[in-house]
Amino acid sequence: MKKKTLNKKLLIALGVFLAIIIIIFIYQNYRPEIGLLVHPVPHEKERLLHMIRAHGIANSLLLLVLIAVLNAIPGLSNSLICILSGLCYGPVFGFIINWLGNVLGNCVVMSLIRQIKLSKKIKQHKLIKSLMQQKHPLIGLTIGFMIPVVPSILVNYAGAQLNVNRRQYMAMVLVGMAPTSFLYAFGGDAIFKGNLKRIISAAICIVILIGIYLIIKKVDENRKKQLKAE
Repeated sequence: MKKKTLNKKLLIALGVFLAIIIIIFIYQNYRPEIGLLVHPVPHEKERLLHMIRAHGIANSLLLLVLIAVLNAIPGLSNSLICILSGLCYGPVFGFIINWLGNVLGNCVVMSLIRQIKLSKKIKQHKLIKSLMQQKHPLIGLTIGFMIPVVPSILVNYAGAQLNVNRRQYMAMVLVGMAPTSFLYAFGGDAIFKGNLKRIISAAICIVILIGIYLIIKKVDENRKKQLKAE
């Protein structure tokens, strides 16, 4: 019996449509604040901050869902929205929004990935092979979630192929999504406050994460070459 698969293009289109609707809602709710951000008034930062953070739980949930949706759509990035959540809600609450949104987005992808017919290009991607052939694949997948430039669909597909159980997956995604979720929130808050040192610190940390990934990738490639030579 042929296995039924979901239409990938339709799911992506629905995700994009949902993201647009949420963005319109956020724009309508934050229109005065966006006006002040685009055309800043001297000595009005505290008032602007109070206006933004007075919106409450409903609007923070909109940001959280938008982060999740953008995380789940292949080829799209939610980094600007994660920075915005830090700008709007500060490093702590902004981190919580980013973290939960990213975890939710990945969980949605993982729950659907076995029901979607993926292209050969994705299935045969070098990164998937690298993630699956790590000496400690669960650690490799966790690091994959940490790196902003690694598409989450590849990490989730590798996890599905390795048949990681629910407990292992949740541990990986909770730990893996924490660093960048915090760094984007921290950076967004620093941008709002005009703290150049914090902005540079956040940028350096993100570059370090990418650097760690590249080093691990290089070491893994060298290990495979040595094994083939033997």
